[in-house]
Amino acid sequence: MLAVLRREFNSYFSSAIGYVYLVVFYVVTGIPFSLMMLSYSTELAVVFSWTYSVLMFIVPILTMRLLSEDKKQKTDQALLTAPVNLSAIVLGKYFAAMAIFLIGIAVIVAYAVVLSIFAVIDWSVVLGSILGIALLGAALIAIGMFISSLTENQVIAAVGALAISMVLMMLNVIISSLPVGFFQDLVSSIAFYNRYSPFTAGVLDVSNVLYFVSIAVVFNFLTMRVLEKRRWS
Repeated sequence: MLAVLRREFNSYFSSAIGYVYLVVFYVVTGIPFSLMMLSYSTELAVVFSWTYSVLMFIVPILTMRLLSEDKKQKTDQALLTAPVNLSAIVLGKYFAAMAIFLIGIAVIVAYAVVLSIFAVIDWSVVLGSILGIALLGAALIAIGMFISSLTENQVIAAVGALAISMVLMMLNVIISSLPVGFFQDLVSSIAFYNRYSPFTAGVLDVSNVLYFVSIAVVFNFLTMRVLEKRRWS
C-alpha cells in the first residue's frame, strides 16, 4: 500500500493537478478569511461555511484521475495483475488523495493561529470544525474514487462525483418540504450538512464521526469490488 501511496502522491505533483487543487483551495478559503479580517470580525465560521460549500466542486479535481486515468492508459492491467491486494491499491490511492486534502485544510489552522494574535479563539470550535471538514473530505474522496473506477473519462468521473456530492451536501435544503415522518427523518439522517454542522459548534458526536467513516468505508469497498470484477473479466 505504501508503494502505491507514494507513487500516487508524487503523481499529483508530477502533473498540475496537485498544484491546481491546492491553489484553488487556498484562494477560495483565503477570500472569506481576508474579508473577515478587513471587517474586523473574529468569526471563523464564515470560512468553514464557505469551505463546506466549495468542497463539492473542488474535491472531484483530486479524485477524477485516480482510477480513470489508469483505465484509459491501460496501466490498470499491469496494476491489477501485479501480486498486490486490491485493498492495497485502493487504499494507497485513497490515502494519497487524503494527504493532499489534509495539506489543503492545514491552511485553516494557520488562519486560526493568525486570528488568535488579535482575539481570543475558541479552539474547541476551530478544531471541531477542522475535524468535520476532514471527515467530510474523507467521505467525498471515497465517493469520487468510486465514480472514477467506473469510467475512463476523467470529465465524466468529475461530473459524476460532483453530482452525487451535491445531492448529499444539499439534502438539508429540501427537508422542510418533505412530509413529516419516516422519510423526512431518513433524509435528515443522511444529509451531510446535518452531520457536519455539530462539529462547527464544537460538539463531538461519535455517531456523526462514524457516519462519515462508514461512507468512506462503504465506497472504498465498492471500489474494490469494481476492480475485482475487472481483474477477473
